[in-house]
Amino acid sequence: MFIGIDIGGTTIKYGLVDDQGRVSTKNSVQTSHIKDDLIHQLVTIIDNYKDEEIDGVGISAPGIIQKNGLMTTAGSIHSLYGTNLKMVLEEKVNLPISIINDANAVAIAEKWIGNAKDFENYLCVVLGTGIGGGIVIDGKLFSGAHGMAGEFGWMLIDRLPEEDIEKVSYNQRAAVVGGLCHQYNLKKHLENLEAEDVDVYDAFEIMNRAKNGEKVAQSVLEQFYTDLSVGLMNLMCNFDPEAILIGGGISGNEEFSNQLKQRLEELLSKHESFHRLKNIIQIPIIPTKLQNDAGMIGAVYTLKQFL
Repeated sequence: MFIGIDIGGTTIKYGLVDDQGRVSTKNSVQTSHIKDDLIHQLVTIIDNYKDEEIDGVGISAPGIIQKNGLMTTAGSIHSLYGTNLKMVLEEKVNLPISIINDANAVAIAEKWIGNAKDFENYLCVVLGTGIGGGIVIDGKLFSGAHGMAGEFGWMLIDRLPEEDIEKVSYNQRAAVVGGLCHQYNLKKHLENLEAEDVDVYDAFEIMNRAKNGEKVAQSVLEQFYTDLSVGLMNLMCNFDPEAILIGGGISGNEEFSNQLKQRLEELLSKHESFHRLKNIIQIPIIPTKLQNDAGMIGAVYTLKQFL
Protein backbone atom coordinates (compact mmCIF):
# COMPACT_ATOMS: atom_id res chain seq x y z
CA MET A 1 0.00 0.00 0.00
CA PHE A 2 1.15 3.54 -0.78
CA ILE A 3 0.28 7.05 0.33
CA GLY A 4 -0.61 9.37 -2.53
CA ILE A 5 -0.40 13.13 -1.98
CA ASP A 6 -1.36 15.83 -4.48
CA ILE A 7 -0.12 19.27 -3.43
CA GLY A 8 -2.05 22.13 -4.98
CA GLY A 9 -1.82 25.85 -4.45
CA THR A 10 -5.12 25.80 -2.53
CA THR A 11 -5.53 22.27 -1.15
CA ILE A 12 -3.52 19.14 -0.46
CA LYS A 13 -5.40 15.98 -1.45
CA TYR A 14 -4.24 12.66 -0.09
CA GLY A 15 -5.25 9.03 0.34
CA LEU A 16 -4.15 5.40 0.24
CA VAL A 17 -3.40 3.94 -3.19
CA ASP A 18 -3.09 0.19 -3.76
CA ASP A 19 -1.12 -1.74 -6.40
CA GLN A 20 -4.03 -1.46 -8.84
CA GLY A 21 -4.29 2.32 -8.56
CA ARG A 22 -7.42 2.25 -6.42
CA VAL A 23 -7.69 5.19 -4.01
CA SER A 24 -9.26 4.93 -0.56
CA THR A 25 -9.58 6.97 2.65
CA LYS A 26 -9.29 10.22 0.70
CA ASN A 27 -9.14 13.55 2.46
CA SER A 28 -7.82 17.07 1.98
CA VAL A 29 -6.46 20.05 3.89
CA GLN A 30 -5.85 23.67 2.98
CA THR A 31 -2.32 24.23 1.69
CA SER A 32 -0.04 26.35 3.84
CA HIS A 33 2.35 28.54 1.83
CA ILE A 34 4.78 28.80 4.76
CA LYS A 35 7.55 26.26 4.14
CA ASP A 36 7.92 24.81 7.65
CA ASP A 37 4.16 24.62 8.13
CA LEU A 38 3.67 22.90 4.78
CA ILE A 39 6.35 20.33 5.55
CA HIS A 40 4.70 19.74 8.93
CA GLN A 41 1.37 19.20 7.12
CA LEU A 42 2.94 16.57 4.88
CA VAL A 43 4.65 14.78 7.76
CA THR A 44 1.36 14.75 9.71
CA ILE A 45 -0.51 13.29 6.73
CA ILE A 46 2.07 10.52 6.41
CA ASP A 47 2.14 9.82 10.17
CA ASN A 48 -1.65 9.46 10.19
CA TYR A 49 -1.19 6.24 8.20
CA LYS A 50 1.50 4.78 10.50
CA ASP A 51 -0.81 1.88 11.44
CA GLU A 52 -0.99 0.82 7.78
CA GLU A 53 1.68 -1.21 6.01
CA ILE A 54 3.07 1.59 3.82
CA ASP A 55 5.70 0.93 1.13
CA GLY A 56 6.29 4.56 0.20
CA VAL A 57 4.83 7.97 -0.53
CA GLY A 58 4.17 9.39 -3.99
CA ILE A 59 3.74 13.17 -4.18
CA SER A 60 2.63 15.31 -7.11
CA ALA A 61 3.24 19.04 -6.95
CA PRO A 62 3.27 22.07 -9.24
CA GLY A 63 6.44 23.41 -10.79
CA ILE A 64 9.73 22.29 -12.28
CA ILE A 65 10.97 19.30 -10.30
CA GLN A 66 14.36 17.65 -10.77
CA LYS A 67 14.71 13.87 -10.76
CA ASN A 68 16.46 14.03 -7.39
CA GLY A 69 13.48 15.82 -5.80
CA LEU A 70 14.80 19.38 -5.99
CA MET A 71 11.96 21.81 -6.63
CA THR A 72 13.37 24.45 -8.97
CA THR A 73 9.95 26.07 -8.88
CA ALA A 74 6.67 25.15 -7.16
CA GLY A 75 3.92 27.07 -8.90
CA SER A 76 2.29 29.55 -6.53
CA ILE A 77 3.97 27.96 -3.47
CA HIS A 78 7.01 30.21 -3.56
CA SER A 79 8.36 29.05 -0.20
CA LEU A 80 9.25 25.66 -1.73
CA TYR A 81 11.41 27.10 -4.51
CA GLY A 82 14.88 25.57 -4.23
CA THR A 83 13.79 22.93 -1.68
CA ASN A 84 14.67 19.26 -2.11
CA LEU A 85 11.34 18.06 -0.76
CA LYS A 86 12.17 14.39 -1.30
CA MET A 87 15.30 14.63 0.87
CA VAL A 88 13.58 16.68 3.58
CA LEU A 89 10.67 14.27 3.93
CA GLU A 90 12.68 11.07 3.74
CA GLU A 91 14.74 12.25 6.70
CA LYS A 92 11.58 12.90 8.71
CA VAL A 93 9.37 9.88 7.91
CA ASN A 94 11.88 7.14 7.02
CA LEU A 95 9.96 6.02 3.93
CA PRO A 96 10.79 6.12 0.21
CA ILE A 97 9.47 9.37 -1.30
CA SER A 98 8.89 10.27 -4.94
CA ILE A 99 8.13 13.83 -6.12
CA ILE A 100 6.70 14.46 -9.58
CA ASN A 101 5.26 17.45 -11.43
CA ASP A 102 1.46 17.44 -11.16
CA ALA A 103 0.77 17.43 -14.92
CA ASN A 104 3.30 14.66 -15.42
CA ALA A 105 1.51 12.71 -12.71
CA VAL A 106 -1.79 13.08 -14.57
CA ALA A 107 -0.18 11.92 -17.82
CA ILE A 108 1.39 8.78 -16.38
CA ALA A 109 -1.70 7.93 -14.29
CA GLU A 110 -3.72 7.89 -17.51
CA LYS A 111 -1.20 5.45 -18.97
CA TRP A 112 -1.57 3.16 -15.97
CA ILE A 113 -5.34 2.92 -15.57
CA GLY A 114 -6.85 5.78 -17.59
CA ASN A 115 -7.62 6.76 -21.16
CA ALA A 116 -4.02 6.42 -22.40
CA LYS A 117 -3.60 2.70 -21.71
CA ASP A 118 -3.45 1.92 -25.44
CA PHE A 119 -1.01 4.72 -26.34
CA GLU A 120 2.79 4.77 -26.27
CA ASN A 121 3.31 8.33 -27.54
CA TYR A 122 0.87 10.97 -26.32
CA LEU A 123 0.58 14.35 -24.65
CA CYS A 124 -1.48 15.47 -21.68
CA VAL A 125 -2.59 19.11 -21.45
CA VAL A 126 -3.98 20.06 -18.04
CA LEU A 127 -6.13 23.20 -17.95
CA GLY A 128 -6.47 25.07 -14.69
CA THR A 129 -5.12 28.33 -13.32
CA GLY A 130 -2.34 27.80 -15.86
CA ILE A 131 -1.60 25.08 -18.39
CA GLY A 132 0.53 22.12 -17.40
CA GLY A 133 1.71 19.40 -19.69
CA GLY A 134 2.96 15.85 -19.72
CA ILE A 135 4.94 14.25 -22.54
CA VAL A 136 5.02 10.46 -22.86
CA ILE A 137 7.40 8.95 -25.42
CA ASP A 138 7.64 5.18 -25.91
CA GLY A 139 5.54 4.72 -22.79
CA LYS A 140 7.85 6.78 -20.59
CA LEU A 141 7.62 10.31 -19.24
CA PHE A 142 9.96 12.79 -20.87
CA SER A 143 10.96 15.51 -18.42
CA GLY A 144 13.85 17.12 -20.30
CA ALA A 145 17.34 18.03 -19.14
CA HIS A 146 16.15 20.24 -16.28
CA GLY A 147 12.68 18.87 -15.49
CA MET A 148 11.06 21.68 -17.49
CA ALA A 149 9.63 19.67 -20.42
CA GLY A 150 5.88 20.00 -20.64
CA GLU A 151 5.63 23.62 -19.53
CA PHE A 152 3.24 24.15 -22.43
CA GLY A 153 1.78 27.22 -20.74
CA TRP A 154 4.97 29.16 -21.46
CA MET A 155 4.51 28.87 -25.23
CA LEU A 156 3.86 32.15 -27.08
CA ILE A 157 0.94 32.00 -29.48
CA ASP A 158 0.40 35.55 -30.74
CA ARG A 159 2.19 38.69 -31.96
CA LEU A 160 4.57 39.86 -29.26
CA PRO A 161 3.81 43.02 -27.28
CA GLU A 162 6.55 45.57 -26.60
CA GLU A 163 7.31 44.63 -22.98
CA ASP A 164 5.93 41.61 -21.09
CA ILE A 165 5.70 39.03 -23.87
CA GLU A 166 4.22 36.48 -21.45
CA LYS A 167 0.92 38.31 -21.93
CA VAL A 168 0.51 36.31 -25.14
CA SER A 169 1.56 33.02 -23.55
CA TYR A 170 -0.62 29.92 -23.66
CA ASN A 171 -1.12 30.33 -19.90
CA GLN A 172 -2.62 33.82 -20.17
CA ARG A 173 -4.65 33.12 -23.28
CA ALA A 174 -5.90 29.54 -23.03
CA ALA A 175 -5.80 28.44 -19.40
CA VAL A 176 -9.13 28.38 -17.58
CA VAL A 177 -8.48 30.86 -14.75
CA GLY A 178 -5.36 32.66 -15.99
CA GLY A 179 -6.67 32.68 -19.55
CA LEU A 180 -10.44 32.52 -20.09
CA CYS A 181 -11.49 34.12 -16.79
CA HIS A 182 -8.66 36.66 -16.86
CA GLN A 183 -9.47 37.75 -20.41
CA TYR A 184 -13.18 37.96 -19.60
CA ASN A 185 -12.62 40.16 -16.54
CA LEU A 186 -10.11 42.30 -18.42
CA LYS A 187 -12.43 42.91 -21.34
CA LYS A 188 -15.36 43.63 -19.04
CA HIS A 189 -13.35 46.31 -17.24
CA LEU A 190 -12.01 47.79 -20.47
CA GLU A 191 -15.53 48.20 -21.80
CA ASN A 192 -16.70 49.68 -18.48
CA LEU A 193 -19.58 47.28 -18.16
CA GLU A 194 -21.36 47.43 -14.82
CA ALA A 195 -23.61 44.39 -15.08
CA GLU A 196 -21.55 42.56 -12.45
CA ASP A 197 -19.76 44.03 -9.43
CA VAL A 198 -17.17 41.28 -9.00
CA ASP A 199 -14.77 39.44 -11.28
CA VAL A 200 -15.70 35.96 -12.47
CA TYR A 201 -13.37 33.00 -11.92
CA ASP A 202 -15.75 30.23 -12.94
CA ALA A 203 -15.51 29.08 -16.56
CA PHE A 204 -18.97 27.56 -16.44
CA GLU A 205 -20.46 30.89 -15.37
CA ILE A 206 -18.89 32.51 -18.43
CA MET A 207 -20.22 29.72 -20.63
CA ASN A 208 -23.71 30.23 -19.19
CA ARG A 209 -23.53 33.97 -19.80
CA ALA A 210 -22.52 33.31 -23.39
CA LYS A 211 -25.52 31.00 -23.88
CA ASN A 212 -27.75 33.71 -22.42
CA GLY A 213 -26.55 36.16 -25.07
CA GLU A 214 -23.91 38.21 -23.28
CA LYS A 215 -21.64 39.61 -26.03
CA VAL A 216 -18.49 39.88 -23.92
CA ALA A 217 -18.74 36.26 -22.82
CA GLN A 218 -19.40 35.12 -26.38
CA SER A 219 -16.44 37.06 -27.75
CA VAL A 220 -14.00 35.90 -25.08
CA LEU A 221 -15.10 32.28 -25.35
CA GLU A 222 -14.65 32.31 -29.11
CA GLN A 223 -11.10 33.65 -28.71
CA PHE A 224 -10.41 31.14 -25.91
CA TYR A 225 -11.27 28.18 -28.15
CA THR A 226 -9.17 29.65 -30.93
CA ASP A 227 -6.14 30.22 -28.69
CA LEU A 228 -6.44 26.77 -27.14
CA SER A 229 -6.68 25.19 -30.60
CA VAL A 230 -3.65 27.10 -31.90
CA GLY A 231 -1.58 25.71 -29.04
CA LEU A 232 -2.83 22.19 -29.71
CA MET A 233 -1.89 22.53 -33.39
CA ASN A 234 1.62 23.59 -32.38
CA LEU A 235 1.91 20.54 -30.14
CA MET A 236 0.59 18.24 -32.87
CA CYS A 237 3.23 19.23 -35.40
CA ASN A 238 6.05 19.30 -32.83
CA PHE A 239 5.36 15.90 -31.25
CA ASP A 240 3.11 13.98 -33.70
CA PRO A 241 1.37 12.21 -30.78
CA GLU A 242 -1.09 9.34 -31.05
CA ALA A 243 -3.50 11.47 -29.02
CA ILE A 244 -3.70 14.54 -26.83
CA LEU A 245 -5.49 14.12 -23.50
CA ILE A 246 -7.12 17.18 -21.96
CA GLY A 247 -7.23 17.29 -18.17
CA GLY A 248 -8.53 19.69 -15.55
CA GLY A 249 -12.03 20.27 -14.22
CA ILE A 250 -13.34 21.68 -17.49
CA SER A 251 -12.26 18.65 -19.53
CA GLY A 252 -15.27 16.55 -18.54
CA ASN A 253 -17.74 19.17 -19.75
CA GLU A 254 -19.42 17.99 -22.97
CA GLU A 255 -20.09 21.49 -24.28
CA PHE A 256 -16.44 22.46 -23.81
CA SER A 257 -15.23 19.32 -25.58
CA ASN A 258 -17.59 19.79 -28.51
CA GLN A 259 -16.76 23.48 -28.97
CA LEU A 260 -13.02 22.82 -28.77
CA LYS A 261 -13.14 20.00 -31.31
CA GLN A 262 -15.26 22.09 -33.68
CA ARG A 263 -12.90 25.07 -33.52
CA LEU A 264 -9.82 22.87 -33.87
CA GLU A 265 -11.26 21.20 -36.97
CA GLU A 266 -12.05 24.61 -38.48
CA LEU A 267 -8.48 25.81 -38.00
CA LEU A 268 -6.94 22.56 -39.24
CA SER A 269 -9.01 22.87 -42.43
CA LYS A 270 -7.55 26.35 -43.01
CA HIS A 271 -3.95 25.17 -42.56
CA GLU A 272 -2.83 23.88 -45.95
CA SER A 273 -0.26 21.37 -44.70
CA PHE A 274 -2.50 19.96 -41.96
CA HIS A 275 -5.46 19.86 -44.32
CA ARG A 276 -3.48 17.92 -46.90
CA LEU A 277 -2.91 15.17 -44.33
CA LYS A 278 -6.42 15.07 -42.84
CA ASN A 279 -7.20 11.61 -44.25
CA ILE A 280 -3.76 10.21 -43.42
CA ILE A 281 -2.92 11.51 -39.94
CA GLN A 282 -5.54 11.92 -37.24
CA ILE A 283 -4.75 12.93 -33.68
CA PRO A 284 -7.77 12.59 -31.39
CA ILE A 285 -8.41 15.03 -28.55
CA ILE A 286 -9.86 13.12 -25.61
CA PRO A 287 -10.58 13.97 -21.95
CA THR A 288 -8.67 12.39 -19.11
CA LYS A 289 -10.46 9.69 -17.13
CA LEU A 290 -9.15 9.95 -13.58
CA GLN A 291 -9.94 13.62 -12.81
CA ASN A 292 -9.22 14.61 -9.18
CA ASP A 293 -7.43 11.37 -8.24
CA ALA A 294 -4.95 11.48 -11.12
CA GLY A 295 -2.22 13.34 -9.23
CA MET A 296 -2.14 10.84 -6.37
CA ILE A 297 -2.32 7.84 -8.71
CA GLY A 298 0.40 9.07 -11.05
CA ALA A 299 2.73 9.96 -8.19
CA VAL A 300 2.35 6.48 -6.71
CA TYR A 301 2.85 4.81 -10.09
CA THR A 302 6.12 6.73 -10.51
CA LEU A 303 7.26 5.61 -7.05
CA LYS A 304 6.41 1.97 -7.83
CA GLN A 305 8.84 2.00 -10.75
CA PHE A 306 11.78 2.59 -8.37
CA LEU A 307 10.89 0.06 -5.67
